[in-house]
Amino acid sequence: MTLRQVCLATCVAALALAGGCTQEQQNKISRDVQNWTGTNGVLEIYAGDKLVRRFLKIDKMSTAMGTDDGRARNYRFGYGVLDENLNFVADPNERKVYFEISDYTNMVFFENPR
Repeated sequence: MTLRQVCLATCVAALALAGGCTQEQQNKISRDVQNWTGTNGVLEIYAGDKLVRRFLKIDKMSTAMGTDDGRARNYRFGYGVLDENLNFVADPNERKVYFEISDYTNMVFFENPR
C-alpha cells in the first residue's frame, strides 16, 4: 500500500467513526480540533448596546474547571490583545493580556474576518 492509499483509508475510517457519533460528540471533536489548530478570534464585550472592550488574536477561550469537583465554573478565560482604541488592529503599544469573563457577560466571540 502506498502512503497515499494509507492516508485515504485513514480518512475514510475517521469519517465512518464520526458518522457513528452523536451530535454532541461530533461537536466536541470539532471543538478539540479547533482548539488544537487555533483561530484568530475576536471577543467583544458590551455594556448594554455600547462596545466597551475588544480582545484580538484569541486562539481559544477555556472554561474554568473546579479543582476538587472537576465541574465547569461559570466563567471563561483566555489570552488576547486588548484593542484599547477599538480600531480592530493590534497596534504596537497594545499588549496581549489574560482575561476572564462571566457566563453573564454581554459578549460576542467570532473569528476575525480580516
